[in-house]
Amino acid sequence: MSGNEALALGAVEAGVKVASGYPGTPSTEIMENLSTYEGVYTEWAPNEKVGLEVAIGASFAGARALATMKHVGVNVAADPLFTASYTGVCGGLVLVSADDPEMHSSQNEQDNRNYAFAAKLPMLEPSDPSDAKEFLKIAYALSEELDTPVMLRITTRVSHVKGVVYKGETVSGNPACGITKVPEKMVMLPALARGRRVYVEERMKKCRELAETADFNVVEPGDTKRGFITSGVAYLYVKEAFPEATVLKLGMCWPLPEKKIREFAASVDELYVVEELDPFLETHIKAMGIDCHGKDLIPNQGELNTAIVRESIEGKKKADLFAPVPLPMRPPNMCAGCPHRGIFFNLSKLGVFVSGDIGCYTLAFLPPLSAMDSCVCMGASISIAHGMAKALGADGHNKVVSVIGDSTFMHTGVNSLMNTVYNNSGATTIILDNSITAMTGQQQNPASGRSIKGEHAHGIDIEGLCRAIGVKHVFVVNPHDVPETKKVLKEAIALEEPSVVISKAPCVLLPEMKERKPVSYFTNQENCVGCMACIRLGCPAISWTAFGEGEAEAKGFKAKQKGVSKIDEILCNDCGQCASLCKFNAITRKEEK
Repeated sequence: MSGNEALALGAVEAGVKVASGYPGTPSTEIMENLSTYEGVYTEWAPNEKVGLEVAIGASFAGARALATMKHVGVNVAADPLFTASYTGVCGGLVLVSADDPEMHSSQNEQDNRNYAFAAKLPMLEPSDPSDAKEFLKIAYALSEELDTPVMLRITTRVSHVKGVVYKGETVSGNPACGITKVPEKMVMLPALARGRRVYVEERMKKCRELAETADFNVVEPGDTKRGFITSGVAYLYVKEAFPEATVLKLGMCWPLPEKKIREFAASVDELYVVEELDPFLETHIKAMGIDCHGKDLIPNQGELNTAIVRESIEGKKKADLFAPVPLPMRPPNMCAGCPHRGIFFNLSKLGVFVSGDIGCYTLAFLPPLSAMDSCVCMGASISIAHGMAKALGADGHNKVVSVIGDSTFMHTGVNSLMNTVYNNSGATTIILDNSITAMTGQQQNPASGRSIKGEHAHGIDIEGLCRAIGVKHVFVVNPHDVPETKKVLKEAIALEEPSVVISKAPCVLLPEMKERKPVSYFTNQENCVGCMACIRLGCPAISWTAFGEGEAEAKGFKAKQKGVSKIDEILCNDCGQCASLCKFNAITRKEEK
């Protein structure tokens, strides 16, 4: 199993009854796999804050509950997380934070062990899929024993690596769900919260005592010349690089077992702390007055691996573990037939600042479209465009637009649009409604009309929602009709009141799109004049053949023509954007031959 698959199995064996999350690499597959099991309710939430609050509610009703998200999602969920530390739990409550060192699919590289420290919560950190399953079950036991939410941190490598996982027995959580009113525990007014604040400190003291004897914090004896303190996937790198060394593997990375660490440090000649990203363990170990090596040798950016750990500590480079494999260049690009391409092609011509958001459409910042000028975090595009328009003053309404996907709009864009309308910003909002959460692998969302299990669900009417918020000017366009889309965009951008353009066309990777009768466009090259309008779309199905000196005339074209375009009919997804741009009848639909 992968680490994510193992976590899903662990949730089932732990007796989880309710699980809610928001898709985000590297966490997505946890919920996708968990949804295939019977006996556990699963859902995609509109955002991570809602997902955690659902899990808190299930815990308050006595059920074991799970919330899953990627590391930046914890930023969104931080408000209920910090207060849930005070309320504690009824049924066990675990939040899985999937961190992304090296930023494979993320806009930053934060280390969420710092959240456990700041929120005063225990955090477990598995090293491999087998650990992941067992640690999740341990987390529920700790949650109920200590009356606390528990965080479990995984990283990209642990999420996606495959390992041997043994199925276990399904344990029972709290015997039965039910409502027990305990306002002094669950109503966090200041007077009550002060009492729970005292409890939090008492709880963390118990947790530190438990960490000293727990099986998941284990010393693996070996050569005492070098001793390593490590956790998570870094433990595997240490064991591969220095198999003979003695190691303290910390399955709980917060709170730390101070007595155990002191005894371990005293037993070795030199102490090394090996961890990815922040010097989290190192800082707290040095605060104990223990001398050790850490980030003075080990990089504090990106992922580690066995070679990096060995080279950092020994100071000399050894031969690569594997010879590099030559691969052809594969620059990132939106799919052939992607509906977003028509929008960004037009925006690239309109000279506006494009405030972008998180989604596969963020790739529009790349040439030849080069049509995205900022991207900060989920839902920020609308707020940033509003702020820019206000800063620019009366003449700013037609200089800035925001672009946001349907799932991201549901996530945190709705609040931003409300603010835009409430404070009367002229910036135009473009909602890219492709009927799915495409970036993370085709997950459903509140606007898609399907649940996590693919069952029919109410789909939010985005146009109706925008009008209900107070947007007077709402336009719906088919982005594949590039000229008509340009006309509508220019009309919306010219308005001095809030306006919304909904670009409505399904993602080409949806099953129903893949199952269509295969039809494509082809190039009548004898009609091509080399204007390159279709090339500027940046579609991977369209290529360019340049002419050498004298070649144009030899092939029957005008002497000054620089080349011709060609459509790969296998890659073409029949969107018709190129045909809508071509003025020379050089692009024809296959069925029209």
